[in-house]
Amino acid sequence: MRKVLVVAALAEAATGVALLIVPSLVGSLLLGNELTGIAATVARVAGIALIALAIACWPGPPLIAMMMYSAAIALYLGYGGFAGSLTGILLWPAVVLHVILTALLTLTLTGDKAAKT
Repeated sequence: MRKVLVVAALAEAATGVALLIVPSLVGSLLLGNELTGIAATVARVAGIALIALAIACWPGPPLIAMMMYSAAIALYLGYGGFAGSLTGILLWPAVVLHVILTALLTLTLTGDKAAKT
């Protein structure tokens, strides 16, 4: 069972990395159409989520996966906002929310480690 989970996690991580780096190519190969514009942005967010899913399925605490997802989304959306390619009204509230969640998850994770020692 554990080996199957690791193989599945590796496959999802590879797909996530591909979506993050070359979303248009992945869209073309999987869906028959290139992903452009906002579709590429959504594909990159999905890629980050798949990487977090892979980490959650890897042996270890799922809290790390959620923390990494939240941090990566905050960085990606923040970068998109500063670069000017993302301009939605909820962009900055979402960035702030994910920064707060990342901080809380980090505190929880470090608190759990401190409690175990």
